Amino acid sequence: MGSIWEIDFYSRPILDANQKKVWEVLVCESPGDISTQPDSLFRYAQYCSSTQVNSGWLRTALQEAIDKAGEAPIKIRFFRRQMSNMITKACQDVGIPAQPSRRILVLNQWLKQRMEEVYPQEEGYQGGTNPSVRLESPLPQRLPDALEGKQWAFVSLQAADFAEMPEWEIGFGEAFPLELADLSPETRIPGVLIFSPRALPIAGWMSGLELAFLKFDTKQQGRLVLETGATESWILANIKNPQILAEAEGFEKAKQNANGVHFIGVQSDPQTESFAGFWLLQEINIA
Repeated sequence: MGSIWEIDFYSRPILDANQKKVWEVLVCESPGDISTQPDSLFRYAQYCSSTQVNSGWLRTALQEAIDKAGEAPIKIRFFRRQMSNMITKACQDVGIPAQPSRRILVLNQWLKQRMEEVYPQEEGYQGGTNPSVRLESPLPQRLPDALEGKQWAFVSLQAADFAEMPEWEIGFGEAFPLELADLSPETRIPGVLIFSPRALPIAGWMSGLELAFLKFDTKQQGRLVLETGATESWILANIKNPQILAEAEGFEKAKQNANGVHFIGVQSDPQTESFAGFWLLQEINIA
């Protein structure tokens, strides 16, 4: 399987000689695996004049990134919906599918690092925020009947347990090195396991969704919601049982204590040791 890239193309808090915002493209590689060394991931950055902002310039920059990397990725993730048309067109022009996604953990950290350490050193830097356009998100969707699990459970593992993840039997899935989240080996990482005789079809469907994170939404009558893509969300369960509600609240608290890190697994039954699907996730505040 080839690599996956993450991309951002947007204005930065820097003004050029004509007092126009400087734009920048950032491209980085998604880790994909628990054992990936973050320092080994490919990165590419290039500033762009506001007068050159178009899909043609971005296509040229992407081709340069591909040339430097030595190979093209199998897809490119992006999170800014207002840049969707331009990014999608540029990616199509270099023959790579673009996917709206909030699974941009490396890119998000890189953006924050550049906001703190790089842009303030540039001539023309303008302090303060550089807000993105906020767009309304649709309401959570109900899961298709064929994809609902027969049962599910809240569980947890220690961060140290994930060192063995490369040895687990997993059909579909994705992970990232826990050092990106700065967790101690003793940190409890919460998760949800879904059990179903149709485990493989469910895991296959989930693998195409660009999984972002799970959340327990108390504002919506105790819903367990799976966030996917750039804005989509799915209702995994409506929780009313007091005991399960307490477990859901514990899941959210443990997730916060683990810097947003959690997981979702799909298995055929509670006795099996293999996973039809397993994803390590992190809820992040996107820059």
